[in-house]
Amino acid sequence: MQGDFTPFSYLTAPNERLYRAVMDAFVQAKRRFVVHLRPEDVRTSMRDAAELLVITDALARLVEWGNLRADPDTSRVTSVEDFHRSRFLYQLTVPGEAVEQAVSAYDEALGRRGALQAVALADIAMQLRALTELSEAAQPDAAKVHLLLRGLVDRFTDLAGNARAFMSSLQRTIDLHDADADVFRAYKDRLIDYLERFIKDLVSIGAEIAALIAELERRDVGRLLAGAAWREAEDAAPGASGEDDPRAVEFERGLQLWQERWQGFCAWFVSEPHHPSQAKLLRAQARAAIPQLLQVVAVLNERRSGRSDRSADFRALAQWFAEAPSEDELHRLWRASFGLNGARHLSANETADAMVPAQTPWADAPPLVISPRLRRTGSYERRGKPSRVVDRSPQRAYLADLARRESAEAAAARELLATSRPTRLSDLGELDPAAFRTFLALLGDALAARVPGRRVVETTTSDGTMAIRLTALDDGRRAVIRTPDGSFRGPDHLVEIVDLLAADIDEQSA
Repeated sequence: MQGDFTPFSYLTAPNERLYRAVMDAFVQAKRRFVVHLRPEDVRTSMRDAAELLVITDALARLVEWGNLRADPDTSRVTSVEDFHRSRFLYQLTVPGEAVEQAVSAYDEALGRRGALQAVALADIAMQLRALTELSEAAQPDAAKVHLLLRGLVDRFTDLAGNARAFMSSLQRTIDLHDADADVFRAYKDRLIDYLERFIKDLVSIGAEIAALIAELERRDVGRLLAGAAWREAEDAAPGASGEDDPRAVEFERGLQLWQERWQGFCAWFVSEPHHPSQAKLLRAQARAAIPQLLQVVAVLNERRSGRSDRSADFRALAQWFAEAPSEDELHRLWRASFGLNGARHLSANETADAMVPAQTPWADAPPLVISPRLRRTGSYERRGKPSRVVDRSPQRAYLADLARRESAEAAAARELLATSRPTRLSDLGELDPAAFRTFLALLGDALAARVPGRRVVETTTSDGTMAIRLTALDDGRRAVIRTPDGSFRGPDHLVEIVDLLAADIDEQSA
């Protein structure tokens, strides 16, 4: 098992910088579509050119570790010296190339700053619009659908990764303590403007993306995903004779992968009743970063205005101790700073004969007898009868009665609001205060879950007791709901409210 990781050995070898430079020469050559390199070519490609013998030894070690492969150089010999020495052509092996890709990905991740890419949001919306247009056809063009889906995945992966990296670096920026006040204030202004622009684009374009996702779901996005999976499966190599068509296996695997990608993409932009979308969480995190940045600026201003923190206070106190002229002055400074006084007023021991004033010096005070139990266990147990337990039965009865009454009021409100069929808000009539509070909570949950462009919204309350289905109407009518405290007015909607607790009880009884 240890031999499987030998291509990583050059990263911890004593001449690690030389090996990295040699491997970097082969990576650059691969980008130029050059397959084989001689030691002279490697030396030319290296910035800090080493001796040819040193490079040859490094190439031999890399061949031993499995990063490179050496093939005999059968090209024309131009000198007697070339004829007598071993000549090889070197090229990257598959494990060696994999190690270089891993190291490059590691270096890129460490140096990545991240960004909030509003341009990526616009690109995603544009690709979704193109997919929506293609979905209108009875037989969508599989090539165009596949290219659009691949571009969508690449753009979305870049957006999510950069946003995560940016928010991590932003939190590290907020946690700075030794930043220069003027520099940080200038950076703060640009950063807040940057965050505000992204939040604005995320709200507007994110709503459009959510509406396009809903439209694609309505038009059966599954057939688009299946078309992309089948187009990828067509390139599957044939298997051994007698085996099943490998394209079918690749199609099932590819379709599952595309479905998982689409579900993750939807979860990033579309919120569920109990699961906010990642875009919503990112927007909340970006908004929360603005007051945190302002708080850092306030701390820097406090330091600049002359206010000292605790560490500065202790440093000043240490300087005063060092400059004290005598030991008596040291004791006075200690008592003034830390309040070192007698603790006999705490009455820690009942065996003390008499209490003495707190300002009495320790040397002049009578001795205090300490219980051996206190020395041994760190606690002192008073003698005598323990304190009586307070009877809280009346308070518990009051709380239980209050809970029953509130439960009864909530049940009555649910029964009053529950509708057997879709009903207009204007037909609800007059509601008592308890039912009206429940209705307002339901209406608020429904309006909060509404997505731009959708006429119908369905949601449940946070405690799972009621469900509401709200449908917008275009007739322009106004609804008026009367209560003992006044009238509630607003645009008329079609509403259907279900008491989930009553429905569960009916199912259990049936």
